[in-house]
Amino acid sequence: MTLDRSVLAFAGVMILLSVALTAWVSPLFVWFTVFIGANLLQSAFTGFCPAASVFKMFGVKPGCAFGAQ
Repeated sequence: MTLDRSVLAFAGVMILLSVALTAWVSPLFVWFTVFIGANLLQSAFTGFCPAASVFKMFGVKPGCAFGAQ
């Protein structure tokens, strides 16, 4: 799996987790969802994704979107 797909899969899992926590634990977990969305938005404009940096340290092979970091 490439870095791009790993980041997208991780973001999807985090969003689903945050929605589940919001529904079943506390409505305040909606801020976790907001944080994830804001991080996705800033990475779209800046090209920097903290999750991509972490995955790269673990040796995930680069893809097209995050390979140049």
